[in-house]
Amino acid sequence: MKKLLFFLPVLILASCGSGGSKHQTTKSDSPMEKSYQVKLITVDPGHFHAALLQKSMYDQISPDVRVYAPQGPDYQQHLNRIKAYNSRPVNPTSWNEIVYTGPDFFEKMIAEKAGNVVVISGNNRKKTEYITKSIDAGLNVLADKPMIISPEDFPALENAFKSAKEKGVLLYDIMTERYEVTTILQKLLSHNSKVFGTLINGSKEEPAVSKISVHHFSKIVSGSPLLRPAWYFDVKQQGEGIVDVTTHLVDLVQWECFPEQILNPADIAMISAKRWPTIISKQEFKGVTGIDDFPDFLQKDVKDGKLNVFANGEMIYKIKGIYAKVSVEWKYQAPEGGGDTHYSVMHGTKCDLVIKQGPEESFIPTLYIENVKGLAMKDFISELNEVVKILPYDSLQIESVNKSVLKIIVPVKYRVSHEEHFGQVTAKFLEYLKDGKLPEWEVPGMITKYFTTTSALKLAREK
Repeated sequence: MKKLLFFLPVLILASCGSGGSKHQTTKSDSPMEKSYQVKLITVDPGHFHAALLQKSMYDQISPDVRVYAPQGPDYQQHLNRIKAYNSRPVNPTSWNEIVYTGPDFFEKMIAEKAGNVVVISGNNRKKTEYITKSIDAGLNVLADKPMIISPEDFPALENAFKSAKEKGVLLYDIMTERYEVTTILQKLLSHNSKVFGTLINGSKEEPAVSKISVHHFSKIVSGSPLLRPAWYFDVKQQGEGIVDVTTHLVDLVQWECFPEQILNPADIAMISAKRWPTIISKQEFKGVTGIDDFPDFLQKDVKDGKLNVFANGEMIYKIKGIYAKVSVEWKYQAPEGGGDTHYSVMHGTKCDLVIKQGPEESFIPTLYIENVKGLAMKDFISELNEVVKILPYDSLQIESVNKSVLKIIVPVKYRVSHEEHFGQVTAKFLEYLKDGKLPEWEVPGMITKYFTTTSALKLAREK
């Protein structure tokens, strides 16, 4: 992505406004400023994903970004991350954050309409309200996942999409995992009948497609230890694991198995679901929040002096007759040299496509092709080589692992970090804004996705 050709200095003026608010101000709009297609509004940025959208500059987006947030450490951490991007020695950004804080921050945002795209990435308990009111005000919304965290919020989300259509604005969630190269290759190969055949239907015991993700509370983001807000550990505010990270996994099941197809909730049949907690000690809690003790709002989840966070969940469901399994687990800290991991398998009539990201892969996503149907290996390799040549990636290589398993060697130039995926999502969203619409399958897909995750939570709680 190209950088802007000019830079606006950031002037920080601490002043008092109504309600004890503080403002970070800059120069008034100039003729050049008015030429930008997009002006961002960041609302209550309590999650680091809000900052990752601004890790790069975009020709279409004004460097002046309005931030509306309540007083507290969340928005200050957000500003610190943006400041770090602006001051980095290599390819620095030039964002100018114009901040309003106060108890009426959201009402102020709606009244001023100082931009046309609202970025929402923070406390998920408030997200449905932020989305709905922003859309009703005629603003486009780019929202971090999950858009909703409970079955009770699903009707409101459906209405938000309906309102967005009526008002001619876009509502879109940030699905970064669609841009990971091995996932893209898995998708492409799964739709090549010469190599993969067709996706089997599977069963509850052996689903046709499985996606398993392991995450960690303690991690490094943009080169610094991540400091999480205390509310992140409250499932009433962040959401349970079965409706949080699973949003990405359910999205990938739809995106890979039924690309560009219109899906709806009637295509989903929930088979089973379960949830379980991650146990966090006071010392671990302090390590990622900087807070010595569990706040009062977390005491409901404290047992024997430790915090029980229902961050883990698993669901098995059918989508258009295909059995799928999605599972997410949260641990405190990754092993030495490791990080978040992803496992994915798609079972075909000719082979299995498996993504692994464990110690054997040096925690780098690696795509394996397993010739489990007993086809002549020489012929199988020859067929795979011909298919790989026509994929939209040059210099891919095939390496033999054993008598029945191959793996794809992906050049480093195609390895894009998770943080960089946010820029790719933003670039795609800018294309949709220019076109004035999303692909016809995107909105039905998002509705179906959140129906799936919230249905799983409902079933898991019942059990």
